[in-house]
Amino acid sequence: MRRDTLAFTLAGVVFGFVLGYMTAGWDSMPKPAPVAAAPAAAPAAGPAAAPSRAPIDPDEVKAMETLAQRQPGDAAVRTELGNLYMDHERWDEAVRWYREALSIDPANTEVRTDMGACFVHSGRPELGLAEFDTVLKAKPDHRNALFNRGVALLDLGRQTDAADAWQALLTRYPDDPQLQRLRARIDEIRAAAGTGAAGAAPPKGR
Repeated sequence: MRRDTLAFTLAGVVFGFVLGYMTAGWDSMPKPAPVAAAPAAAPAAGPAAAPSRAPIDPDEVKAMETLAQRQPGDAAVRTELGNLYMDHERWDEAVRWYREALSIDPANTEVRTDMGACFVHSGRPELGLAEFDTVLKAKPDHRNALFNRGVALLDLGRQTDAADAWQALLTRYPDDPQLQRLRARIDEIRAAAGTGAAGAAPPKGR
């Protein structure tokens, strides 16, 4: 996985979670609607908006696709093509190349997580959820899959399940400072569902 910057919105406040690969700029996970009927709020001061992405370079794409044709068993070049298209938010093309990479290297959990994120970005959270579940069967402690699984569940309206997924993430990574703002989100979801934060107390943080 080359980059993985995840963000979600809560009452107009964007929380950024950098959970893996990153280069220039920030990628964003889908921004789920607030749980319950939260009043609209003006965006709070937060991370500066990401700069506009440069158009995809057709010469780079052509060169990489030519290389992929010449090397039909090369998963790496297909992964790079998927990353390139994902970076430019061209989700369907990214999925195409990630699928090809996985046909060669089906055990690659990073590529599968990226493909799942593309599904969620493109409005197909049920497909993303299936990919994240596959990753977590092989690697239960995969941070990005755990986080993205919560995003997909929230996008599907399964709010309590999303809170449980994020609680599992916090339980596995209790001291990760990049994850601490998830606690408030979990509490909000559980309060809206009437279960309360005490239903599954989060581990102690710093």
